[in-house]
Amino acid sequence: MLRATYHLKSDSKADASAKARDIAREQTVEVPEDTAPEVEARLVGRIDSLEPDGEGRWRAVIAYDPVIVGGDVTELFNLLFGNISMKPAVRLIDLAFPESMLQSLPGPRFGISGIRDIVGAPARPIVCTATKPLGLDARALAGLCYRFARAGADIVKDDHNLADQPSAPFRERVARCQEAVERANRETGGRTLYFPNVTGTMSGFAERLEVAARAGCRGVLVNLLPQGVDAARVAGEHGLVVLAHPTMSGAFFGTDHGIAPDVLYGLLYRVIGSDGVIYTNVGGRFSYFTLELCQGVNRRLRAPLGPIRPAFPVPGGGVDAARVEHWMERYGNDTMFLIGSSLLRAPDLEAATRGVVERVRKRT
Repeated sequence: MLRATYHLKSDSKADASAKARDIAREQTVEVPEDTAPEVEARLVGRIDSLEPDGEGRWRAVIAYDPVIVGGDVTELFNLLFGNISMKPAVRLIDLAFPESMLQSLPGPRFGISGIRDIVGAPARPIVCTATKPLGLDARALAGLCYRFARAGADIVKDDHNLADQPSAPFRERVARCQEAVERANRETGGRTLYFPNVTGTMSGFAERLEVAARAGCRGVLVNLLPQGVDAARVAGEHGLVVLAHPTMSGAFFGTDHGIAPDVLYGLLYRVIGSDGVIYTNVGGRFSYFTLELCQGVNRRLRAPLGPIRPAFPVPGGGVDAARVEHWMERYGNDTMFLIGSSLLRAPDLEAATRGVVERVRKRT
């Protein structure tokens, strides 16, 4: 059984029990009791336990039959937090997958070890940067890619809001940026990768993946919530590394309602096929995250999980180049550091990036 643990805000066990029963039914058969007794007996969620967990809060473990999901990652999200997302004071805080279900989920195609092999970094942290801002033309963005690659960054990704705007149309941007990175690699002997943002229309998603792959890109950036969570699996099936962006995910991070960040990023984004998961680091420009939350995400992404490969945690959103040693000490080598704004502000972008790369490469 797939076991989901929820925090329920309630003043009494009777009320908490009623809420748990409502979740178990609403998330599965979604009909009143005795509407379809035979189906209900098989598929209504089972309440495994209900215990107090602080004043006015209860911890409910509900078991779901994995047959409801199969290998459909969209249905996985729907089962765990679909209709109940519209009911107050329900928060998904943990998941336990049966081994048989893990076998049916895509998981990362490359994961930590696969990305390390591609960039030629067997042990150290990975350096990732971003091209921005929106509004630069494709030539200017390619120029940034070239300088980042000349400096030895491992991955240069599009900013998540670069789509198909007139200033830098998708096809032109991908061609120019990939060529710039390849040129820099030829000059330096480096192995920098360029990951374009492929988020966009559903009808054009497969075509964008094919454009990226034909250009020689080894991976892509996907905004999973706007694009659709199954996009990670589809991109992986095109043989591309999947870097998941967290845009819109903050809507889940209420105190008493939503999905815990370590569950969303560290479990769900991982099992659906993300090879690296970007999240907003503590101390950056997003105030929600604490060091404890960030470390919880890191643990979930790296922990053993049956056949599911570990994925890279990618702290970003304000990781300062000057403090990269600090974060390496806190998070360890199996981390991809996304460093953007502090490099773009530097008087000499290439020199500033090379300085970070050199400090990271000393850590083995």
